[in-house]
Amino acid sequence: MTPAILTDFDDTAAVQNVAEMLLHRFGDASWTDVRARFREGELTLKEYQEITFNDIKADRETMQEFVKDNASLRPHFGDLWEYCGSVNSPLAVVSLGLDFYIQALLEKEGVGEVPVYCVNTRFTPEGITYYYYHAYPGEEHRGNSKGLVVDRYRQLGYHVIYVGDGRSDFEGAEQADTVFAHSYLAEECERQNVPYRPFKDFGDVLAVTRELTEL
Repeated sequence: MTPAILTDFDDTAAVQNVAEMLLHRFGDASWTDVRARFREGELTLKEYQEITFNDIKADRETMQEFVKDNASLRPHFGDLWEYCGSVNSPLAVVSLGLDFYIQALLEKEGVGEVPVYCVNTRFTPEGITYYYYHAYPGEEHRGNSKGLVVDRYRQLGYHVIYVGDGRSDFEGAEQADTVFAHSYLAEECERQNVPYRPFKDFGDVLAVTRELTEL
């Protein structure tokens, strides 16, 4: 089967957690308290993200320039994108993060055409409005679902390679055919007996993609 590579963004496609970089630079001082409430299970990721980013006063362009100046993609992401294009194999970012900072980094790195499944935003005088176009019907209050995106690619007949690091990645990883994991996701895969390959950068992902397309 043709592989489709779906990768998380913060701490995975991006070397840094770009969302937290922005909150450190532009967020209200209370954002770490909100993060603690999220980590303790009092808030969903959707709630945590909306609360903290709504306190930011910087405009979209200012934050995008900060991302371009301070963030970077992991090695070989561009190589993987180029190879996928040559063999008609999909590559997409699947993130619960926000479109404006993801797109800023992709454009800076010359891969702005990579499809992105994330939280869409609109900046207004009253603040940021959030749109969740990749949520399970009837569960929009929970925000986007990475598992939903993985399932859609599998239904199209692709061999899904999933790459991630965090709590929100497990629902995608457990439905994928091949998993590259690090950090929390690797630990959770071990606890749940989900097979995975260690992730360092996209060189190994590219190697497996080549193997599958050359079978």
